[in-house]
Amino acid sequence: MNLFKMAQSLLDIILPRRERTMRAEILTITDLHIAPSAESACGIEITTLMDYRSRAVEDCVRALKYDGSASATTLLAEALGDYLREEIAHIQIFSTKKILLVPMPLHTSRIRERGFNQIELVLAKLPDEFKNGILSTLATGVLARTRATPPQTRLSRRERLTNVLGAFVAVAEKIRGTHIFLIDDVTTTGATLAEAAKTLEKAGSIVSAISLARA
Repeated sequence: MNLFKMAQSLLDIILPRRERTMRAEILTITDLHIAPSAESACGIEITTLMDYRSRAVEDCVRALKYDGSASATTLLAEALGDYLREEIAHIQIFSTKKILLVPMPLHTSRIRERGFNQIELVLAKLPDEFKNGILSTLATGVLARTRATPPQTRLSRRERLTNVLGAFVAVAEKIRGTHIFLIDDVTTTGATLAEAAKTLEKAGSIVSAISLARA
């Protein structure tokens, strides 16, 4: 047993892991029932890969989001990578634009609270060709969340639409003329993802908005 596994076993005894994380560790890619679907939200087309109402998907996403589960991160990266590989290949037939992978940013206060950006964890687990410019380039600093907003789950649909207006800023000189895959973990109304996508579009990029799951 290596040192990491020994440390993990000790932590499991002292601080038992959450049940959802334990369930997520035994999931396989087939358990997630990946079925990409697209619909419009606030004028932006958003593609979702999985249904959050599935127990397996909810466990996997929550284990990633709240526990930083390595198993959930790896599994979701596999699902995302399979989808991106096909989409990027299709884009490259018709376009020579540089392709960027951009994670949905968290406000600095949320980063301090949680300790990580869950989508950045997933993107970091993708094969190197998605990050080093062969298929695409990972770009974590081109979009920022400029203000903290109340959690969308507590708001009405109308409040969700106004809650995120003007909440993002893009670094235009780094993304102008590119094709961006903007990636989030879960979307409900799509208002937050759509606002971020519009910010990137105004800065001069073509945007494909993707959410791992739809609630």
